[in-house]
Amino acid sequence: MNENVLEKLKVLAESAKYDVSCSSSGTTRTNKSGGIGSAAGWGICHSFAEDGRCISLLKIMLTNYCIYDCAYCINRRSNDIRRATFSVSELVDLTIEFYRRNYIEGLFLSSGVVRNPDYTMERLVRVAKDLRLVHKFNGYIHLKSIPGASQDLVNEAGLYADRLSVNIEIPNEQSLQRLAPEKDFQSVFKPMQYIQQGVLENIEERKKYRYAPRFAPAGQSTQMIVGATADTDKDILNLSSSLYDRPSMKRVYYSGYISVNEYDKRLPALKQPPLVRENRLYQADWLLRFYQFKVDEIVNDAYPDLDLEIDPKLSWALRHPESFPVDINRADYEMILRVPGIGVKSAKLIVASRRFSRLGAYQLKKIGVVMKKAQYFITCNELSMRSVNELHPDAVRRLLTVKPGKKVDDRQLILPFKEE
Repeated sequence: MNENVLEKLKVLAESAKYDVSCSSSGTTRTNKSGGIGSAAGWGICHSFAEDGRCISLLKIMLTNYCIYDCAYCINRRSNDIRRATFSVSELVDLTIEFYRRNYIEGLFLSSGVVRNPDYTMERLVRVAKDLRLVHKFNGYIHLKSIPGASQDLVNEAGLYADRLSVNIEIPNEQSLQRLAPEKDFQSVFKPMQYIQQGVLENIEERKKYRYAPRFAPAGQSTQMIVGATADTDKDILNLSSSLYDRPSMKRVYYSGYISVNEYDKRLPALKQPPLVRENRLYQADWLLRFYQFKVDEIVNDAYPDLDLEIDPKLSWALRHPESFPVDINRADYEMILRVPGIGVKSAKLIVASRRFSRLGAYQLKKIGVVMKKAQYFITCNELSMRSVNELHPDAVRRLLTVKPGKKVDDRQLILPFKEE
């Protein structure tokens, strides 16, 4: 490999590491005669699978030069860092060479904005176009759509990329204006609308013409920075919920704020990224997408932020003891989903299995229910554990948050109830 290209690779791979929205799902692109690579239906990401297998993307920036001076970004214009720029041919050749060596399974490509959004977007599209048409590359491609780019370029990008994404970064427009005064929500949401329109039009076109080219078959994603502003979890989740109402939006990613520009006084002085809060937001996001929860059930005016000590579903259950215990052998699927310790797969198995016999604690464990949590919120064939109403929510919380090796005094579980 050319030493100049290798040096650029080191610089631009380092600059790309702060973008977490690099996983994919929902697309299958099979290999064709004379081509190379394929994208599996389960998607690929820059991570490890459950079986320990590494699934890798070449996560890279076209350039880390940028005309913007966003307070939270390592690549901001005013930062004195090493800069580099790939030519289109260099990046295309690098991707093909890495794929042939079995280093990667696809490409995640973003870029700083140089000259103007359209100029940058046009170069990103050329990379994807050359990979598809010149090198017949059928592997996964994720392109970042540049805020402010024209609809024609976004539409062209959708013809060659499996997934497109536009990062919101800051969930509140006033905060965005303070930290990135050269940006606004309109420049971010317009490309999102272009992608959504392209996806919907393509669905209709493929109903009429079976072999019509696909447009961004894996949809779009976005990313929000958590902890850089005073926005509450309620603000963040309300925005996420509205984004998920769009048919093309597949994932919203949450990135704990990393203090890379400590000299900028507009930013909070955090010693470490708020990783626990980031994790709780992902859990809440899962409840919105798969567990039929609404935002105001997870966070509201009384509880604007997620509980960092316990997961959001358990927090909701402890705030609503009147909904429990749930009779596993009679309750509907939607209510079973709300029991802490029961996931989507377990809930479906419960509904299917109870048609043949009544379920007890042993069967629930075999199904995969986390009985350590669920036992306080359910009744079943022979379960005799005291429920959340008998113990009191605060007592259940203490039982479930006690550190390993530490015992809970039974006297702490007897709580006086207030007289009405």
